[in-house]
Amino acid sequence: MTTTARSDDEDAHGNEKESGYEYRDSDGYRIDTDPGRLDIGLVHHWLSTDAFWALGRTRDTVERAVQGSLNFGVYEPDGAQVAYARVVTDRATFAWLCDVYVAPAHRGRGLGVRLATAVRDHLGPYGLKRVLLATLDAHELYARVGFVPVSDPEMLMVLGPTP
Repeated sequence: MTTTARSDDEDAHGNEKESGYEYRDSDGYRIDTDPGRLDIGLVHHWLSTDAFWALGRTRDTVERAVQGSLNFGVYEPDGAQVAYARVVTDRATFAWLCDVYVAPAHRGRGLGVRLATAVRDHLGPYGLKRVLLATLDAHELYARVGFVPVSDPEMLMVLGPTP
C-alpha cells in the first residue's frame, strides 16, 4: 500500500488538515481521507439499513458524525465508493475506530483488513495512547492489524441512559 499526501494545508490552529491522504493498492482500490469525496447518501444507506449497530440511523446523524470525524472511504478504480470507516479522535491521546463497513459485493477481497491497516498507519504518527474499537463479529480481522482484547476491561465504563 502506498501513501500520497495531496495537500499541505493547515487549519486555523496550524494542524495539518486530514483531506489530503490517499492509500493505493496494486489492484486499483484507493483509500482516501478526503471527506468531500464521500458519498454520504450511500454511507447513510449502508449504515441505516445493513449495519446492525446503526440500523435506523438518520441522515442528519450520519452527516454530523462525518463532520466531527476523520473519515476513510474506499473507492474502486472508477471512483465508486465501496467501503467506509470513521475515527473519532483528538489526534493527541485517543481514537475510536467505528462504522467500518464494506459493501456486500466487495467483501472477501481483504478490503476490511486494508481499511483497518490504513487507519492504523494514518493514526501512527499521532502517538496516541489508546485506539479502541468495538466489534461483535470481526475480532480476527482486527487482530491481523494489531488490535488485541482490552487487558483491563474493568477500567472501561459506558454512560448509560439518564435516570
